[in-house]
Order: sequence, then C-alpha cells, then structure tokens
Amino acid sequence: MHRLTRTGGTAELLRWLAGRAEGWAGLVGPDGTVLHAAARTAGAMVPDVAGLVAEGASALTERGVQAYSVDTGAYTALLFPLGGSSPGVGDLGAPVLAVVTPRPVAAGLATLLADVVLPLSLCLQAETLERKRRRVDLAESRGREAVLHLLMTGQLSIAQQVAGALRPRLPDPVRVCVVECSGGGRDEVARVCADADGGRSWIVRCPVYARHLILVMPAEAETPEPGAVPTDETVAARVGDCVVGVSEPVPLADTATGYRQAFHALAAARELPTRHARFGVSPDSALVVGPAGHRWADELLNPLLTHVPRRAQDPGSQELLATAASWLAFSSHATEHLKVHRNTLAARLRLIGELLGLDLHRLADQAALDLALRVRSTPAPACTPEPAQSGSSASGTSEAAGGLDAILVRPAVRDWADQQLAPVLGAEETLRTWVRCEGRIGPAAAELGISVPGARKRLTRLETVLQRSLLRPPSARYDLWLALRSRDLAAAA
Repeated sequence: MHRLTRTGGTAELLRWLAGRAEGWAGLVGPDGTVLHAAARTAGAMVPDVAGLVAEGASALTERGVQAYSVDTGAYTALLFPLGGSSPGVGDLGAPVLAVVTPRPVAAGLATLLADVVLPLSLCLQAETLERKRRRVDLAESRGREAVLHLLMTGQLSIAQQVAGALRPRLPDPVRVCVVECSGGGRDEVARVCADADGGRSWIVRCPVYARHLILVMPAEAETPEPGAVPTDETVAARVGDCVVGVSEPVPLADTATGYRQAFHALAAARELPTRHARFGVSPDSALVVGPAGHRWADELLNPLLTHVPRRAQDPGSQELLATAASWLAFSSHATEHLKVHRNTLAARLRLIGELLGLDLHRLADQAALDLALRVRSTPAPACTPEPAQSGSSASGTSEAAGGLDAILVRPAVRDWADQQLAPVLGAEETLRTWVRCEGRIGPAAAELGISVPGARKRLTRLETVLQRSLLRPPSARYDLWLALRSRDLAAAA
C-alpha cells in the first residue's frame, strides 16, 4: 500500500484493491456519486453496482458509522468513510471507499480495507492539493500574461494596477528579453532566470510561442557594479541549449517596441556561437516621422478610435486596436495571443479594414497601419522635430494631407531608411522581391527563379545580416517596406 501510494496514487491503489477483492473498488461521494473506480478486469461488471454503492453510502451517512456493508444474493458491498474526524464518528463530507466483492467475503478483506483507509485518504488529499497548486500556478501564469498583454497594447496604468497583486513590481525603464528554450524546458529556464537576477524581472511564458520566455527586466544602471554580469548573458551561459535576444533600454510604456527589438535580436543570436545578441538597429521608425507623422497617424486611425459598436457584444475601439496590434505582431498566431477563435479574428480584421479604408491583405497597407499604431503609442516630444523653416505650420498640414509618402520623404526618415538598408546595400534583389511579393516565400521564389528552400535560406542569411526577424512574426517586413519605399521616393525625386 505504501509503495502504490507513492508511485501510482489513488488509481493504482483502487486497481490493487479491486484485484484483491476480485470485484469492484471505488471512491464515492456521500450521495453515492462515483468519483474514482476500478474493476478487476475490463469485463468484470458487477450487477447493479451503482445501486449497491448508493444504498450503502446513504445508510453510512445517515447512521454516521465507521463501516457499513450491504449484502445481496451474490455480492457484498463494504463501505468505509475516509478521514473520520474522531473515533466511531464518520466524516459526513468525506468520500467513501466502496468495495463490491463476491460472496462469501474473503477472510481478512474487511481488515485490509480498514488498513487502506488512511493511506488512501492521504493520497487523495495530496492529489487534491496538487490540483489546487496547478490551478494557482495557471492563474498566476494567466495573470502575468494579462499584464504583458496590457503593456503590449499601451494600457500602462491598468497593467501596473494588476501587477501590484503579483511580484515583482514592474520596473521602468526596462529591457525586454526573449529566451528560446528547448522543448519542455521553459519551467526550468524560468527558475534559472529568476535566480540569475534575484527575482527582479517580470517573467512570462509566451502565449504564442511554446518555447519562448519573455522577461521584462530592469534596465542596467549607467555605471553597473564591477564584475556584474547582465541577467541575459548569465542565462545564455548557464543554459546550454537556449538562445537569448535583448532589446535596447526602453520606457515601460514602450514594452511592445522592446519586444519587437528582442525578437529581432533573437533571430540574429541563433547564428552566433554565444547564442546571445542585443538589438543594434535604431532608432525606431515611429521616432523619425515628426509631428506631421503624428497628424497623419491620427487622421488614419480616427475612424477606428471613434468607432462605436452597434451592439453591446460587438468589439469597441480599444478591442479593435488591440486586435490590430496583435495581428500585425503575430499574424495568425494572434488567436492564441488574444484567446479568440480564428473566425472572430477574421471578422474583426474585416471591420478594421472597412473602417480605415485599407486592404489588410496588402503589405503596403499593413505597413501603414503598423506605423500609425506605433506612432500613436510614441509620445510626440520624443519624435524628431520638423526642420526649422518659414511657414512650417502650413507645410506640416500639407504633408499630413499628402498621405504616407509625404512622411517617408522627410530627411530624418530617409536617414533612417539608409541605416536600415545599409547592411544589404547593393544586394537587395532577394529582399525587394520578397517584399514585392507581400512577404510570401512561394511567389518570391518563383519570381527569383529558385526553389522555395533556396529562397528560405537566402532570407535566413538576410536575417543574420540585418539582425532582424523576417520569417517569423513579429517580422521586420513592415519596416523594410517603409525603408524601401522611402529610398524609392528619394531616388525618384
């Protein structure tokens, strides 16, 4: 009994008892409901076992005794309550051990059942506590995931309120770190991460990628302590099969930007012997569009921001904004991020496209929406200001009315585009073809005259050169489309 309690739990104990009784063994509630059951063989069916057990459980509860038996012509049901509160008095709320055995009852069976009550009761309690622990762990994991979702959608104050009930407090500013683990290793890597930084980081199991951990870490001080090793480098060194990508320091409100940077750094880290990389391409496109870019973004998003659903159950403007941001970041995986059905996601995207007048099947419109959402979440004072010139107000209004192209010809945006494309200068054919084919590998391979695996290998090499993720969302294809468009507009001017 001790061995079965440790190795097999309640199920194995009941199977063993059913074998010893040459019949049926189970746990039932005080009302006769069968909670767990086992029979000697798959075909061993005791006639009217439910009736026997229900009758015995009812009598046991009514009389408050420590044991009870019910005899029929061929079988005897023996019942013992688990967890008696005091000698001679049964626990009316506890499950009951019931065994149905052929008559005559084997010698010593009643004594055996009395002996098994205690280990079976302890085993059942341990299993109940384990289920509760798992529910608590799941609730905490979902809570952390919810906080990350709020941060990614820019709802900073709500995220901080929810995080106040958990540990640790959200740091500000932060570095976002994405750790890619081997299959099934996230829990162990999470413990390594917590140990490496003393529990200061906000650790979340990625809801989209089953092998990813997301860390929202305090940004290092400008003058770190001598000999101090950053958490991300420590994790890469201690876990031999993980890959780590880290963002630049960003304000907590820009966690979404930090996540994109960390994801791009992760793509570069896969090709490095150290399995660790920090994002090195800056600034973000949302920082170089200037005040005119903010006006353009507000104008583009206004129908979405002012949308009022016709029915109470329809998504409102904030829910649609969160859906758009999640879909642009995770593509079809947004269903896992948002916890919605794919048909719900498709319906929301159709509504967003209709409200904004965009065709979200086109990479150009996706890039415009992605830029507008990022600009909206970026404080205007942080943006590159307009160059000083006479009549700047009228010029700014003209640029805003002129659409996205008018924003992409700004000198700051052209400089940003040159910085993005500098690593592939003179070798842009594969990149341009892939972007022109809406970021789809098959059509790009056909246009290049190579196989799909060949095109995939080229794009993988470009990920290393650009230090950006191309093949897995969040992808850099939106920024690359904007950079190529800005370059083409400058060449045509």
